[in-house]
Amino acid sequence: MKLNYIKTYLAVVILSFGMTSCLDDLDQTPLDPDSSTELDVFANEQEAKGALAKLYAALALTGQEGPAGNPDIGGIDEGTSQFTRMHYTHQVLTTDEAVVGWGDPGLPDFHAMSWGAGNDFVTGLWFRLAQEVSFTNSFIDKAGQLDSQEVTHFIAEARFLRAYAYSVLLDVYGDVPIVTQVSAELPTQSSRVEVFNFVESELLDLVAGLKEPGANEYGRVDKAAAWALLSRMYLNAEVYTGTPRYNDAVTYSEMVINSSYQINMNDANGNGTAYDELFLADNDTNGAQNEFIFPVRFDGINSRTYGGTTFLIHGATGGDMDPSALGINGGWDGMRTTKALVEKFQASQYDADGYPIAWSDKRAMFYTTDHSYEIGVIPNAFQDGYAVVKFSNLKSDGTRGSDDTFTDTDLALIRLSEVYLNYAEAVLRGGGGDTGTAVNLINELRTRAYGDASGNINTSSLTLDFILDERARELYWEGFRRTDLIRYDLFTTGNYLWPFKGGVPTGTSVPSYRKLFPIPTDAMVANPNYVQNPGY
Repeated sequence: MKLNYIKTYLAVVILSFGMTSCLDDLDQTPLDPDSSTELDVFANEQEAKGALAKLYAALALTGQEGPAGNPDIGGIDEGTSQFTRMHYTHQVLTTDEAVVGWGDPGLPDFHAMSWGAGNDFVTGLWFRLAQEVSFTNSFIDKAGQLDSQEVTHFIAEARFLRAYAYSVLLDVYGDVPIVTQVSAELPTQSSRVEVFNFVESELLDLVAGLKEPGANEYGRVDKAAAWALLSRMYLNAEVYTGTPRYNDAVTYSEMVINSSYQINMNDANGNGTAYDELFLADNDTNGAQNEFIFPVRFDGINSRTYGGTTFLIHGATGGDMDPSALGINGGWDGMRTTKALVEKFQASQYDADGYPIAWSDKRAMFYTTDHSYEIGVIPNAFQDGYAVVKFSNLKSDGTRGSDDTFTDTDLALIRLSEVYLNYAEAVLRGGGGDTGTAVNLINELRTRAYGDASGNINTSSLTLDFILDERARELYWEGFRRTDLIRYDLFTTGNYLWPFKGGVPTGTSVPSYRKLFPIPTDAMVANPNYVQNPGY
């Protein structure tokens, strides 16, 4: 893969996003005499495929050398800056799904909902997403000069990755600049509505260039990915634009549901559920891959990072837990969950103090030994709050991944289960569709979760509140919770409190402007055209 040209070309594009201060080592010459030039990178179809790989890799990796040493982005710890790790910080740590005991400057502010525009993590996610936009713009421009049907597919994939990056930018920051070509001019922000319209139009247009569902290599997107992202966008359209689009959410959910993707029911390790296969080190081959519409791929030998599932597994391990039980060599004593998430699952066994320690719903993957149900303070000891053992570096046969530090476990950014839940919620919100179908889809997920039909529901149980809780049960720690709570008007209000929401042990409401993160100070300084989000 020819990375050096792309890194050099990024310097010009990133300027237009207003972020030069956080780019590291971006000179205008190759890094060594043997480095490839722009002409080499796009000389033919095979070379262009190597450049396409960098667009996908930019969501998984952090630099040019592996886990650390030559970062794409400077000004922030390289491992911390990895995309899915930054996304988790914004989408999960701000909610009832997780707390973290680390006291890194700015990190406790997320669960306390007290971040500011100078927060390193707020800044880091902005930069990481802008980098992806920059990479994709560069690729689209240069690959378009090749006359090849396969390269046409490559370009459609690059446009999807750009649209995905913008879907996160509009969700997290609101008004952001739309940059689609290389330019040194400083752009102005587009409104959140304009960004939504851009992402929608891109997805509707690019889908024709994508391969049919299931026809692409595992890890690369196809038509179903575009339909699924549209389903997600339309479900949240009322938040983003003020106009509900639940009928469109139903339509595009149906297109994905009727495609070749399937809910994984392959209980490869024989423990009574196929749910945990989704989060094991062989989830690219154990059946989970049939459910993964858009995964980020990780490999303990060839794609090392301190983010991704390495972060999710090591960071969630500590205290007296046995790291080898999760296929790793040690824990980082980091993230745990709050009782508010645990309470979403119906308990089947309690300890002597009346706290739940076992559940019929096998999605409740918590480590409770010597852990308190209640959380005392934050930052805190690792044993405060139940640990989460959802992600593992073990394979279905019980052997560990290729390395016990850097994990092999892939992470789905879009999987079919989400689309099932999108459909059910959109139906309940008046988007058409069929209630009976929605119940059947939910029961398919719950049959997998319970190992039988004992957890199935009927039509009368299918309510919006139930769907919100079911999304938590099915998708926790996968990066959805903040967006879901905002859609239900529960993120900032006092209508739903969880431990230490707003920095208060029992939880409290926070100002509504916290539904968006601020434009980072560094970006505001670099681009005087930007207008800060209200409240910051």
